[in-house]
Amino acid sequence: MATTGSGGETAGAPGTAGTPETPETASARSVTRVTDPRALRALAHPLRMALVGLLRMQGPLTATQAGVLLGESSGSTSFHLRSLAKYGLVEEAPGGQGRERPWRATTMFTQWGEDEAGRPAGAAAELLSAVVAQHYFDDVRRWLAARADEPAAWRAAAQFGDTELWLTADELSDLGDEMRALADRYLDRTTDPALRPPGSRPVTILHLGFPLMSIAGWPVPPGLAEGQGQNQDPDTGPGAP
Repeated sequence: MATTGSGGETAGAPGTAGTPETPETASARSVTRVTDPRALRALAHPLRMALVGLLRMQGPLTATQAGVLLGESSGSTSFHLRSLAKYGLVEEAPGGQGRERPWRATTMFTQWGEDEAGRPAGAAAELLSAVVAQHYFDDVRRWLAARADEPAAWRAAAQFGDTELWLTADELSDLGDEMRALADRYLDRTTDPALRPPGSRPVTILHLGFPLMSIAGWPVPPGLAEGQGQNQDPDTGPGAP
């Protein structure tokens, strides 16, 4: 199951296991679950994805305001906002009229990947996930391109790396819950600007955790699958008498 977050996309279902949920966190963790292939394909559009993220982080905004921030015409943003509204991802906010009426995101997260019975949602979900992965990559490239001109404190604080582990599926799920719980300590600042301390700025925390299909660019050998072939005495490993 994948979940689109406030300004980007994160892998794993939303949760705050081990952390008491406050009304503010519950509001910031609001989720729209999408299983309709038409809605999935509608969201798998870079501008629409950007609009949803923008409204979650800075909304409500009019189509004109969103167009200025994204470098698009108000006609284009208005069209795409109406398309997103058809599937319940955005809605009109009170005030304004015509293209000057404000829009807001209906929830802070969008979840997809499986249907109501837990089956894979198919090609539309795979397409959306691929677009999201490209969104992650583009965000990372933009940061790396701008990094040299950023303040030293932000260069030092930014995270860029990975950790490879041996985990069971349950352990990977638990680890994801713990990581989201840490991020949730700051989540209410997204919905309440008054809580944002001086010096804060939008930051994306990527939640990526998945079985490796390759190691250093080479396919994972069958013997390394499911924890086999690693740290085992040849006389006591699987198949030994």
